[in-house]
Amino acid sequence: MTRRNTPRISFIGFGEAGQAIASGLRDAGIERIASWDILFPESAGARLKAAGKTMGVRTASSAGDAVRETDIIISAVTAASSVDAARSVVPHLSGRPYYLDINSVSPGRKQETAKLLGEGARYVDVAVIAPIHPARHRTPLLISGPHADEVSPLLRELEMQLTVVSPETGSAAAIKMIRSVMIKGIEALTLECFLAASRAGVLEEVTASLKNNYPTLDWTKIADYNLERMASHGERRAAEMEESAATLRELGLNPLMVDSTVKRQREMGTIGKNEAVREVLKSGRAAMLDAISAAAKNWR
Repeated sequence: MTRRNTPRISFIGFGEAGQAIASGLRDAGIERIASWDILFPESAGARLKAAGKTMGVRTASSAGDAVRETDIIISAVTAASSVDAARSVVPHLSGRPYYLDINSVSPGRKQETAKLLGEGARYVDVAVIAPIHPARHRTPLLISGPHADEVSPLLRELEMQLTVVSPETGSAAAIKMIRSVMIKGIEALTLECFLAASRAGVLEEVTASLKNNYPTLDWTKIADYNLERMASHGERRAAEMEESAATLRELGLNPLMVDSTVKRQREMGTIGKNEAVREVLKSGRAAMLDAISAAAKNWR
């Protein structure tokens, strides 16, 4: 595949999102990709390094090694680590690479990170607004910041799907964090509503009755999807919701509903590790609810 630009790309954080984007970029013809994850030196990092080797991504020995002579840095760490990730590369920056912060954090955290990087990198606030699989690097993105318009042609040439929303850092994050109030909140309400219905023996009746108020929605599919997402990714979603709560506080709002969603998402993240729950994640809401209920007998 011939390209006008074949940039050198570095990943800080090589979990699910980093691996998905990196594998997509490799398939799109990008050859020079390096990665670093704080788990690499630990036993838990073995599978991450193996994944990189399989897809042809260089495993770096440190954050500094990963960003050496790079053109684009993609930060894909946990929400709590986003600022630390930026801090780890600051002493090693040269050539003002683009810094794509795809982490699910509040606008204030994005602005803090941009300030930390200063003139050493061209910071871009990126919001991932759909599941990272199966689209991988083509997953829809929102980007903002003073360098958003400048970087967008390069990213589009890499087959990335994006919309520039504002020249202000934090605008993309605001959209992501505020929409999550609804999306993750509905997930938590789905769990409470359908788990109660299951325990009361009226699951089908409640599912059917929801059609009266929301006739265009298929609540069977919604419940199947939301329960699976919470069980599979509850801990990560709880961390994201904490950033949504921070966003609301930055806007002068008391995040009462969001704080409760954090608790439900985190609890489901724990329950989702139960083997009996994991075995039925693709078996529909009735089976999932039975397994969740059994795993959470003392859950309040």
